[in-house]
Amino acid sequence: MRIPDFKLERYFARWEFSAPYLLCSSDIEGWRMKDLLALADPDGQARWDALTLGYTESTGLPALREEIAALYPGLSPDDVLTFAGAQEAVFVLMNVLLGAGDHAVVTWPGYQSLYEVARATGADVTLLPLREEDGWALDLDALRRALTPRTRVVVVNFPHNPTGALPDRATFEALCALCDERGIHLLSDEVYRLLEHDARDTLPPAASVSPRAFSLGVMSKAFGLAGLRVGWLASRDADVLRRCMAYKDYTTICNAAPAEVLALIALRAKARVLERSRALLAANLALLDSFFARHADTFQWVRPRAGSVAFPRLLRDEPVARFAQALVEREGVLLLPGDVYDFPGNHFRLGLGRSNLPDALVRLERFVSDTRGSGG
Repeated sequence: MRIPDFKLERYFARWEFSAPYLLCSSDIEGWRMKDLLALADPDGQARWDALTLGYTESTGLPALREEIAALYPGLSPDDVLTFAGAQEAVFVLMNVLLGAGDHAVVTWPGYQSLYEVARATGADVTLLPLREEDGWALDLDALRRALTPRTRVVVVNFPHNPTGALPDRATFEALCALCDERGIHLLSDEVYRLLEHDARDTLPPAASVSPRAFSLGVMSKAFGLAGLRVGWLASRDADVLRRCMAYKDYTTICNAAPAEVLALIALRAKARVLERSRALLAANLALLDSFFARHADTFQWVRPRAGSVAFPRLLRDEPVARFAQALVEREGVLLLPGDVYDFPGNHFRLGLGRSNLPDALVRLERFVSDTRGSGG
């Protein structure tokens, strides 16, 4: 398999552990181990205390799959397959569903693996643009036009990375119905689900709506546990899940035992875990509302409806990559230029989920003021 460099990951490899302010991270502030263990119920604590570092079940710890299945109305633990992060789940599913001569449609801008892994299987990929002028909305008519008799998979990501877009329920259910009518699998990347800024906007999981859909989940985003590297696919398509299970024998085989128990503890305490995430996002969004109002001459944004990222646009007559480079060098604040998505328009990804966002905004504001009229 030949696959291009992952531009976003290469960018983060350069800056993630040297820049003090990651104002573009997509995850929620990570939990400290002691704070997570303090949430453990007696069974979870007993599992942690008695843990041995051997191999685990390839499908995932049964108790963990039971907790994951509870996130998907109508699904059982047998409808869940765990992976070492969402990235592995994408890789495995794309290789199971696609091959030379097949076709996939993927929303864009988006996480690069959602389309590059599909291309690497030999499939043709059509990128379906989301447009700022439409509020980053999903255009179902454009999707219909993109479908062909060879289309095997449609890939969407809502809540959306990097824009924070979220369709209404009618649009989402129409998307699921369209894929069902055409006999097309839907991969619904839902790693930011449960981070809706208005809980009334929460969509049902695709796996609960359609028997051909796959809901992608992970502990990294809403739950603030990226270091666990625990992800999953949920689906009622038993045949494809079985094929994914067999393919996984050639990747990680099984998850890390400590990660599974820690994920189980977090999911059993999900109300408290999610409350922390949502409170952090609400506080940071309020600061960003004021920031963008003060700097309407420099930035434009579509306020995100869900998730922990947004995709503002730099209005200055300079490339956003140059702006971001100067910012991180002078102030230690990292933004993610839209170039990493190969997406036009001088956009950049902004992360909403870190506790030091207030300090990062102070530094960004100082940089904006100091460079106003200077071209950076």
